[in-house]
Amino acid sequence: MAEPTFEEAQAELEQIVARLEQGQASLDEAIKLWERGEELYTFCRARLDAAEGKVEELARRVEQARP
Repeated sequence: MAEPTFEEAQAELEQIVARLEQGQASLDEAIKLWERGEELYTFCRARLDAAEGKVEELARRVEQARP
């Protein structure tokens, strides 16, 4: 299975949260949803952290390039 984009992972995570908030999933299904949600959260957090690092690096380069 191909790695999802950040947006795809975020959308799936939002769907999982909505399903869990509705409280209509069986216990086994809720546990599986929770586990998948944790995977997606970890993936999204890592992507955001990487993006933040890139933005900070670009900002440093801009500052260094200023006369």
